[in-house]
Amino acid sequence: MSTHYQEEFQKIIDHYIHAISTVRTGRANPAIVDNIEVESYGAKMKLRELAAISVPEPKVLQIEPWDKNIAKEIEKAIIASNIGLTPNVSGSVIRLVLPAMTEERRKLLIKQLMETTESARVGIRRVRDEILKAFKEEKSKGEMTEDQFFQKSKEVQNSVDLMNARIKELLEAKEKEIMTI
Repeated sequence: MSTHYQEEFQKIIDHYIHAISTVRTGRANPAIVDNIEVESYGAKMKLRELAAISVPEPKVLQIEPWDKNIAKEIEKAIIASNIGLTPNVSGSVIRLVLPAMTEERRKLLIKQLMETTESARVGIRRVRDEILKAFKEEKSKGEMTEDQFFQKSKEVQNSVDLMNARIKELLEAKEKEIMTI
């Protein structure tokens, strides 16, 4: 049971890391456009599967499609994605220039970040509650002693505390990144 709940906690942390990596900061980050879906070859594909995404300058994302003929489709997908960036197409190269963020925009991003953080914490608590419920059932069936129940509950709470500390650490780093001008 112990490795199972550790895996569940890690899935939540991994999802949180991915979610906050897509939050736009003052710097260009390929994760901003990672999940944009592009209609090409008769199917929807992720942008990262269709092009090389690089950061030639701190505030510029550069997208170079492997097939030069799909640059227009990529441009349309970026516009439709509502990420707040306007693509500049030069031949088959697409550049996204990140504008300077206003104080209002930074505060809005911090608010979004807090909502994402709270969702991760709720997920951790949900997993903890499921585990403790399973432990209580084992105890009531006589499969676990009171001491074992107490010990295992304590181990789970220690894991929860570690996960929450990791979330806090990631949150503080992302806040600092957003507030850096």
